[in-house]
Amino acid sequence: MENLWLIVLIFSTFFSIFLILYRNYLRFSPVCFNIRSSKHRRLSLPSGTLGWPFLGETIEFVSCAYSDCPESFVNKRRRRYGKVFKSHIFGSPTIVSTDAEVSKFVLQSDSKAFVPSYPKSLTELMGKSSILLINGSLQRRIHGLIGAFFKSPHLKAQITRDMQKYVQESMENWRDELPIFIQDETKSIAFQVLVKVLIRLDPGEDMEILKKQFQEFIAGLMSIPINIPGSRLYRSLQAKKKMVKLVQKIIQDKKESGISNVPKDVVDVLLNDTSEQLTDDLIADNMIDMMIPGEDSVPLLMTLAIKYLSDSPTALQQLTKENKELKTLKDQLGEPLCWSDYLSLPFTQNVITETLRMGNIIIGVMRKAMKDVEIKGYLIPKGWCVFTYFRSVHLDENNFDMPYDFNPWRWQDKDMSSCNFTPFGGGQRLCPGLDLARLEASIFLHHFVTQFSWVAEDDTIVNFPTVRMKRRMPIWVKRKRND
Repeated sequence: MENLWLIVLIFSTFFSIFLILYRNYLRFSPVCFNIRSSKHRRLSLPSGTLGWPFLGETIEFVSCAYSDCPESFVNKRRRRYGKVFKSHIFGSPTIVSTDAEVSKFVLQSDSKAFVPSYPKSLTELMGKSSILLINGSLQRRIHGLIGAFFKSPHLKAQITRDMQKYVQESMENWRDELPIFIQDETKSIAFQVLVKVLIRLDPGEDMEILKKQFQEFIAGLMSIPINIPGSRLYRSLQAKKKMVKLVQKIIQDKKESGISNVPKDVVDVLLNDTSEQLTDDLIADNMIDMMIPGEDSVPLLMTLAIKYLSDSPTALQQLTKENKELKTLKDQLGEPLCWSDYLSLPFTQNVITETLRMGNIIIGVMRKAMKDVEIKGYLIPKGWCVFTYFRSVHLDENNFDMPYDFNPWRWQDKDMSSCNFTPFGGGQRLCPGLDLARLEASIFLHHFVTQFSWVAEDDTIVNFPTVRMKRRMPIWVKRKRND
């Protein structure tokens, strides 16, 4: 099935963007750069190859991405050409960076130098007003407003209460005689939490409608970019329109009842902005886009943590001991756990950090050069893409000893602020919800390991087009007796 998908993708891409690729191949071929202006003659493109005409090296990149070692495409070229090399993938000449300093420079540059670059299907689904695609003052404004709200003690306290509630409700239904699919459970929990943060929607009929439409929407993020009735992209766009209508109704109800001066969700934050740049349509569109972490990155962080802990009894034992001690202390004091309690658990945070390093839920970020840019003596030509490939940096033995071993203890004396560790991106587009992702994972792990022991069935990690467990991480649980 995967091979069939790959064949369809390759041929559809070939026919849909044939002329564009041909123009780009001619425009950006090495011959063209031999006659560039004298201003850049002292610079050179990184070594590498553009691969086949039109297709470039996309086939090999995708083939490796489906394998057990998706970084093999990049690592092979890194050994041959160096940490920064040129290629041609997904229809664009591309500079691939596995150099942490180069990647940091790209991520921290403003929109005058680099702008986001995504596959065509994703850009059509996101729309021009998506926070993932907009640039300049509007992007900074939205990112700043949301980031400040996500850091507020009020929101962290709210998320702690909601996460605890949804985790407990989910776990109460777990039975010893049936397998539990961790990936499904974490997606259901995280989606409910995030939707409440964004639009303050509680579980119920509207939530179920939203979930159903969101599944249809997200299925098209990495689809073939053909928008005709019946196509995957078309169905996803229709699903997004239905979700936008639901959010627009929520926005209208808020306006009619009076917008709270003390924001209770992200919609309140954006509606209270006085810049007049944030229209209702822009807010509604972005609420849908911002639901993606609730379906993708946050649930996978929790799922992969369970996967790695299942394979590391020593780490599981220490994690369980730490969380049991916290639970016993809070029970003795007669106090509920708060967000600072969860984030104060050092080994739990090390487990989450190591899961982010090994899991590479975000394998990298793509940017498009808006002008000729020089980095460490290399030329990144205007119009080319830059792929900052985090996975190779996180799994580089020069950065981490025995990088393919799950070792939470490595973070006891290691600086997480290093540019060698960028699981949430960086610069002006650093994920504003990074602290909340850690908080949700901490809460889930605490309740899981203090209430259950388990046996995991064999399962494997699939890394393309998104990271996920092939069998949705089935486990058999046994509820622990209260001490």
